[in-house]
Formats: sequence, C-alpha cells, structure tokens
Amino acid sequence: MGLSWQQGPLSPGAIGRFLVPEPLPKRLLYVEPLRRRMRVRFGGAWIADSEHALLLFEPGRYPVAYFPRTDVSSETLERNEHTTRHPDLGLTSWYTVRAGEKNAPRGAWQHVELMAYASELQERVAFAWPAMDAFYEEDERIMGHAADSYHRIDIRQSSRNLVVRHRDRTVAETQRPIALYESGFATRWYVPRADIDESALTFVEHQTFCPYKGLCSYYDIGDARLAAWGYREAYPEVGRISGLVSFEPDIVSVQLDGTQLHLEPGQTVIPHGPDRELSVAEAHLRR
Repeated sequence: MGLSWQQGPLSPGAIGRFLVPEPLPKRLLYVEPLRRRMRVRFGGAWIADSEHALLLFEPGRYPVAYFPRTDVSSETLERNEHTTRHPDLGLTSWYTVRAGEKNAPRGAWQHVELMAYASELQERVAFAWPAMDAFYEEDERIMGHAADSYHRIDIRQSSRNLVVRHRDRTVAETQRPIALYESGFATRWYVPRADIDESALTFVEHQTFCPYKGLCSYYDIGDARLAAWGYREAYPEVGRISGLVSFEPDIVSVQLDGTQLHLEPGQTVIPHGPDRELSVAEAHLRR
C-alpha cells in the first residue's frame, strides 16, 4: 500500500527492485513535505494546525505526519519519563497530550538525538493516531492513518469472462467485471450483483475499514469463511465499486478467461502501523 509497506518500493517485501550496482540498505527512510494543511483534534480542541507537516515513510509502516512544535498548542504537551530508541532516529521522548478534561499518556513523541542526515525532523512532534480524536486535511476528516501520497487506486471496466465457483457450485459468472488496481496489492475483480447467485452468499458480522475505500462487509460461501466482500457505500472517489462483490481467489475458485487466479506471496492484506479500531458509526463520519 503506497510507498513504504505491503509491496511498495521502500517496504521489506518490495515487488520490484532498484537498478543500481550496489545493493541498497535494507531500511530506507524517506521524508517529504505533506504540502497540505493538516490538523489534529483532541479533547474538543484543535491541538495542532499546520501547513508545514512532514510525512515520514518508514519500511513496513504507514506514513506518519510530523508537526513543527510551533504549530502545536504549547499547553497541550507534557513530557513524561518514558523514552524509547528508534533503530534509525535514536532517542525518542514521549509526551502526555492534554486538552480539556482528556489526557493521553504517550500520545505524542519527538526524536531528540537526531543524526545530521535526519535533521528535517528536528523540533517536530508526531501524534499517536489511535490516541487522538481525529485528524483532518482542511475540513475533511482523514480516517485510519495519514494519507499516503503514493497510494493510488484505478478502476477499469472489463469485458473478460470471470467465473467464481465453490466446490461444484457456480457462485458468479460475468463478462463485465470491474478491475480495481491498488498500489501494492494484486488486482481485485468486482462483480455486479445481477451476475451473482446471491443465495450462495451468507452475510457475516465482520467488517473492516480501508482509509481509501471505506467500510467493508464480508460474506461466507458455504463452509468458505470470509470468501467474498464488498463496499456497500464506497467513498465517492471509488464509488464505482459500491454494491459490487469481490471474491478471495485463495479461498474459492476464481477463473479469469479460464485461468485460475492466485494471490502472489505478500499480497495478503496485513493491518500494520498506527491504525486504529474504528466503530461503524465513526467510519461513516468523514467531516
């Protein structure tokens, strides 16, 4: 997903390689200006508001926003005794975040012994995503984690023949599947409901959240657990998949033009980084 994790170019499981004569270090950190106004809300107050945040991309992690100390409310941060050591960025001090009647121990951190090569992060603070009430870009809430500027989703109409089977049962057959291409992931094929035997799908009380697509619901197919999923109301940016269903090719048989589909190693979705458990109601709120 994006630049630094899943199979992105800076992730441990990168699908490609840099064409250079000498191997690159196993851990490459990359930082760049976000170039968007970003705000943090906690305890009923705006505690950070900046047009100069930096995004740090670290292998195997979602990108993390670092705010200039001057753009953070001075009374919000209270340094505590807890410290850690980052493998690349050195000693890290932690803060209790306070606003109104709320406080979040270890709600923010700052790298305090940076080497010269990481000087961009001097006097900058990052907030623990799960501990804060919400993050915003301008007036729109950003859900799950800081948006990866290198994460991209493209959706394409296809006329290829896609057939889904479980054991001896044909669950879906279509010549109008939708292909969804997402950075770092295998192509996912979505099927219109009119081309699905919906009696084969059993809705289950299991949901996940994607910061780029929205709230995802799942279905069992017979004894095949969580074999299909869909976004009932995908975000407008990817609204073409709303109401469609996709099928997991490593759980049920999915054939595209007669070729059996399988996920490549590393293509399984892996929750990672400063993500948070979002309630259904919260996931629907973007403002």
